[in-house]
Amino acid sequence: MSRIRAFTMPKWGIEMTEGTIAEWMVKEGETFQRGQTLCLIETAKITNEVEAEYEATVRRIIVGGGAGEEPVGALLAVFDEGAHSDAEIDAFVAEFRPAEGGVAKGAEKAKAPQPAPVAAAAPAPEKQRIKIDTNRPISPEALRLAEEEGVDIAGIEGSGRGGRITHQDVVKALRGTGSPSLKGTVPVEVDDLKVLASPLARRIAALHGLSLQGLTGTGPRGRISKADVLALVPAPKASAGAIGTPEFVAGENRPEVVPFDRVRKVVAQRLTQAKQELPHFYLRMSASADALLEMRKTANVVLGCKASVNDWIVKASAMALAKHPDVNVQVHGQEIHRFPHADVSIAVASPKGLVTPVVRQADLMRIDQIAVETRRLIDKAQAGKLGMEDMEGGTFSVSNLGMFGIENFDAIINPPQGAILAVGAALRQPVETDDGGAGGSWAFETRISFTLSVDHRAIDGAAGAQFLQTLKGLIEAPEGLFA
Repeated sequence: MSRIRAFTMPKWGIEMTEGTIAEWMVKEGETFQRGQTLCLIETAKITNEVEAEYEATVRRIIVGGGAGEEPVGALLAVFDEGAHSDAEIDAFVAEFRPAEGGVAKGAEKAKAPQPAPVAAAAPAPEKQRIKIDTNRPISPEALRLAEEEGVDIAGIEGSGRGGRITHQDVVKALRGTGSPSLKGTVPVEVDDLKVLASPLARRIAALHGLSLQGLTGTGPRGRISKADVLALVPAPKASAGAIGTPEFVAGENRPEVVPFDRVRKVVAQRLTQAKQELPHFYLRMSASADALLEMRKTANVVLGCKASVNDWIVKASAMALAKHPDVNVQVHGQEIHRFPHADVSIAVASPKGLVTPVVRQADLMRIDQIAVETRRLIDKAQAGKLGMEDMEGGTFSVSNLGMFGIENFDAIINPPQGAILAVGAALRQPVETDDGGAGGSWAFETRISFTLSVDHRAIDGAAGAQFLQTLKGLIEAPEGLFA
């Protein structure tokens, strides 16, 4: 039986409440096959490819790519397994009621009772709403504002994906209807008021007697900025008899305001909550890394891999966790979950912010297998293609800033995990050696500092210290990593 199907915002993980259509891979009127990629959906830290579970035709795309966040269960598109009319599609959209739970599997047209009509308040006489009938791509919020304010969208150039008119485009069009005004008594050419320029740029041009006509701006949409005008201002000449630099005139120091993106919001929320609610304490220890560095060179040749120092630390941490399950834990409310194997999260800086993909059961993997897996996860993170299966879980985290020359630091625990290991740089340091004499002697060796951040609710100080002792032993005698 042919059906009209609703395609809604899916729910991946218990913490997901909203998502964004990054890009549609199908178009309206196009027929797709089972298994074909329909779209890319961005959540807090991942971008997932959504594959079709059946064959159908895209009859209506409700939310375009890059249109903004939509809550879980929101209607994104309408698919048709048959040949329904446009009127039937319109009726389906009008009767749709969102419900959480993910991608709609094939709901029939719901015959939900329509709510009783509510008497609409009389529109204000100064803002009589008009109806705009257009085939141009425009967001619902932009269309609503244009209708309320009576804005002609014919002359608006859309800045969204595919020329889509956004809410900001309509706001800019509204602002452009008024004449700019300048404070003070500096005269401004009337023709210059017709040029797209910032108020400060106009004032500087007027102060120096410069015309903005014909000047090409470097700002958004060709807007003339302060820097564009200052580039035309001649350098001041040194006064007669004065030796040195010209007089310095301070300009405005305006900040660039960068709002939090979705990933930064989530990271800020989780880390703030972790730092405020989890009773952190810190254990510090350093280990000699000379034997590990020598074994790494040999193992990379023998195994034919390119394992990094961090890969070896992940392996050593995983084996130490297997020996100390009291540290290999997650905290869920009033319960402590202990795990027999170590799923180690590795902190990765990606274009979307800090992410922590998981190396599963790293204590059972060989070093070359860990190297391949971490490389795969890092590549996916940098491409913004990590899935929920790459991120969920994790019983322990490793955060390494040694490659940036950071000697040591304190990492914030990644809940619900009970601990995180901060790894510093490998540095050559002098150490005293015992040669049997009275005073001993000095030698240089490479040492790495480790700081273990621990959730004191679940892990005691002695348990954390014993874990670090085992880790130190594996780093300094790396033969044990092949046991």
